[in-house]
Amino acid sequence: MPKHVVSVSIGSSKRNSRAEIHVESLGETFVLERIGTDGSWEKAIELVRELDGKVDAFGLGGADLYVYAGSHRYTFRDAQRMADAARKTPMLDGSGLKHTLERNAVRLLEPEIGWKSKKVLIPSAVDRFGLAEALDEAGARVLYGDLIFGLGLPIPLYRLSLLQKIAYILLPIITQLPFQWLYPTGEKQEKQVKDWRQRYFEWADVIAGDWHFMRRFMPEDMQGKIILTNTTTPDDLEFMRTRGVARLITTTPRLDGRSFGTNVMEAFIVAVAGKHPLSEADYLEYIAKLNLQPEITELQPKAQS
Repeated sequence: MPKHVVSVSIGSSKRNSRAEIHVESLGETFVLERIGTDGSWEKAIELVRELDGKVDAFGLGGADLYVYAGSHRYTFRDAQRMADAARKTPMLDGSGLKHTLERNAVRLLEPEIGWKSKKVLIPSAVDRFGLAEALDEAGARVLYGDLIFGLGLPIPLYRLSLLQKIAYILLPIITQLPFQWLYPTGEKQEKQVKDWRQRYFEWADVIAGDWHFMRRFMPEDMQGKIILTNTTTPDDLEFMRTRGVARLITTTPRLDGRSFGTNVMEAFIVAVAGKHPLSEADYLEYIAKLNLQPEITELQPKAQS
């Protein structure tokens, strides 16, 4: 019987998928499944209760359970309700893996990208603080877009220390608000917003972080840009191609034509390990054991010489 990982997502059901993978090094087969509830927390909670104890690990998709500012962790009230519905099966939102996998990806991509002085836009850094810290340490010129894309305020932040101070003040309040006020859920994930925020994409060489924030605000002209993200489908790749995106880098390999979210991959690692919680050292051990490395996809045809 293959181990079964299910990501229950409040995102769009149009992005549902199921992949069966055999890991040669472990001699085991795994089923990775993603089920969207189109923005309904109640449906998501009902589904978790129905599957609790019947699957090996849950991913919490389309939302964050935790966000970070430095070493401080804050919990979203809505997502906590969903996590509480899992009494027997561990539920992972990907935050533990983001701190390890995405940091590791920045290091591995240095020879390919050359981060020093690269202009990088992170539309939402508080849900990817490990990525933000790694890019800062690598010498990239980073624009943290949390106030711009999360709260609609025209205030770009260019210093990680300033983002951290603002996060200490705002996150205890923000995490108690309805999640859909802050992040596109359900059908909103498919809708595009064309406004003043698109100019920040024009500034950047690389756009990194959450795909749904990127897709929602992405301008028509993305010629030569690099996208660093995860959770992409074949339709997403076509979307990027039509806008001229040069390269897509996913922090995990693509399986059956798509890359899965960090919540799925974290749940996958927990299913592999057969224990929870895992330490940072545990995650790094399994990242190495499973050979989870960034995957680069060239999206535009090479010019003929």
